[in-house]
Amino acid sequence: MPVLDEAAHLGAAVSAILASDYPGDLEVVLALGPSRDGTHTVAETLMADPRVRAVSNPTSRTAAGLNAAIAASRHDVIMRVDGHAIIPPDYIATAVRTLDSTGADNVGGIMGAEGTTDMERAVAAAMTSWFGVGAAAFHLGGEPGEALTVYLGCFRRSALERVGGFDESMVRAQDWELNHRIRSTGGLIWFTPEMRVSYRPRSSLRRLARQYHEYGRWRREVARRHPETVSLRYLAPPLTLIAVIGGFTIGAAGLVSGSRPLTMAFIVPAGYLLGNLTASVRAARGLPWTSARWLPAVFSTMHASWGAGFLRGAR
Repeated sequence: MPVLDEAAHLGAAVSAILASDYPGDLEVVLALGPSRDGTHTVAETLMADPRVRAVSNPTSRTAAGLNAAIAASRHDVIMRVDGHAIIPPDYIATAVRTLDSTGADNVGGIMGAEGTTDMERAVAAAMTSWFGVGAAAFHLGGEPGEALTVYLGCFRRSALERVGGFDESMVRAQDWELNHRIRSTGGLIWFTPEMRVSYRPRSSLRRLARQYHEYGRWRREVARRHPETVSLRYLAPPLTLIAVIGGFTIGAAGLVSGSRPLTMAFIVPAGYLLGNLTASVRAARGLPWTSARWLPAVFSTMHASWGAGFLRGAR
């Protein structure tokens, strides 16, 4: 578990692991970054349980923390859990059973976005919408089967050793990049909807924009290193951003110059707006109005930030 500034959630996350109904032996290895919010105090309290240990992660980078925790762990099955994720009681047992039954090197399930504030609920709805995140099974659910990547993951140690662990030069998208290398060496990544982790979304548009901008930047880096992974799903946000900005700019030039053909370019941003509003209406089902009203802005923030990050790149 890589941990940085998770004082508010760490206790609940670790308690959920320790309360698991998994019948075998387990340990929790915390990779502690340089937190400033009392996380270390919470960790010290948790380590009163002999099943909980800690290693230092001075760089605070997720991949470095994961590698340090893996190196300090003792078992042949390695499960990644984030410091703000709450796993259900059957999560570990289901993961180990699925590893055994499928022969996979990594299994994972659904990133169950759940909010408690109006903004968080809107972001959660967008993160479970095809318009918001595409057709990824770990967001939307689906049938069990082979996958390109999964959320968090339960790994065979042998697979991690085979590919050299997480790439510490990847600040984000390290899971996707690792799973690609596992698949490239003949390994199987398996998705099952039986595994579901509660995920707390970002609580403001600013934090959401920062998150998705980093997602886009580092997905571009994966594409640079592994060009064969490029797909329309990942190109859609930057292409949409270029089209919307270009359409608005050309349309505005048409208004200024009086050129009707140029003003027709407004069709592009208008089309995106129509799609956004349609998706917002669909995603709003079951949400209170105080949450639903944020959906158009949430979708726009996710798409524009991811697209801008992808165009910028990580270098």
